[in-house]
Amino acid sequence: MPRAGAALDELDARHLGPEVVERYLKRHGLVARKRLGQNHLVDGQVLDAIVDAAEVTPGRHVLEIGPGIGILTGALLDAGAEVTAVEVDPRLAEHLRKRFAEEPSLHLVESNALDVPTDELISPPWDLVANLPYHITSPTLHHVLEPEPRPERFVLMLQREVAERIAAPPGEMSYLSVFVQYHAQVRIVRTIPGTAFEPAPDVESAVLAGVTRPRRLTLDAEDNLWRLVQAAFRERRKMLHNVLPRQLPQVGAERFATALAAVNIAPDRRPQTVSVEEWLALAAALGPLE
Repeated sequence: MPRAGAALDELDARHLGPEVVERYLKRHGLVARKRLGQNHLVDGQVLDAIVDAAEVTPGRHVLEIGPGIGILTGALLDAGAEVTAVEVDPRLAEHLRKRFAEEPSLHLVESNALDVPTDELISPPWDLVANLPYHITSPTLHHVLEPEPRPERFVLMLQREVAERIAAPPGEMSYLSVFVQYHAQVRIVRTIPGTAFEPAPDVESAVLAGVTRPRRLTLDAEDNLWRLVQAAFRERRKMLHNVLPRQLPQVGAERFATALAAVNIAPDRRPQTVSVEEWLALAAALGPLE
C-alpha cells in the first residue's frame, strides 16, 4: 500500500506508465542523462515483482544504488524498509531530498556508490535492491560482494544478456558467472521489455535475484582463486592444459597437469565448462600461484 498521503505525483505503483513518468520528468526538468545510464521504470507490475523478490520486511536495511526519481525507493519505503539510496546525479539527489523530505526511513547519499565502501553506507544485516545503471553492473557486484559485510540478498535490474551470463550453467560460464555464483545462489526472476522504461533502452532487461552464500575461503585464498579463473577466461575458447600454463607460466605445465588430474578435470576442457565447485577444487589442488 502507498504511504499515507501519497499522491499521483509520487509515482506509486498504481499510477505508473510511460506517459505518467515522461510528464513527471518534464514537469521537474529531469531529462534523463544517457551517459549516466538513466532509464526510469514505468511498469508497476515489474516494480511489484522486484519488491516481492526482495522479500522486504519492516525495518530491513536496504541499499539502493541509482534511485533516479525514486520510483523503486518509494515502493521499498512502502514495504517498510530502511533505505539508504546512493545517487551520483546532483539534480536527482536534490529532487529526492524534496520528494522524500518527510520520510525518516530514507537516508540519501549524494555520491558515486563505487567510491564509498559499503560498510560506510549501511549496517548489517542488509540487502541490495536496485535498478542499476547497466554500465556499472560488474563493478557494483565486485564492490558489494568482495568485502565484508556482504548483502544477505540482492535483487537487481540488469541488462538481460548480463543477467543470463551471471546465472549461466557450466558450459556457458564466464568469469562474472563464476564470481557471482561463488558468492551467491542466483536466479532470473523475469525478463523485461524495453517498453518498461522511460526512456526505453534498445535492449531487454531482467530481474536477477541472489541469496548470498557463507564465505568458503579466506580473502587471500579468494584472491588466488580469482587469479586462476581470470587467467583461464583470457582465452575462454582454449583448452585448460594450453591456456593455464600460457597465462600463468610461473606455475608450469606439469603442475597444472598434476592438479587437473587430481580433481578429475579433463585437460582438454574449456574454461566455460568448469563449475564453481571444480574451480574451487582446482585452486585447492594448485595452492598459491607462485
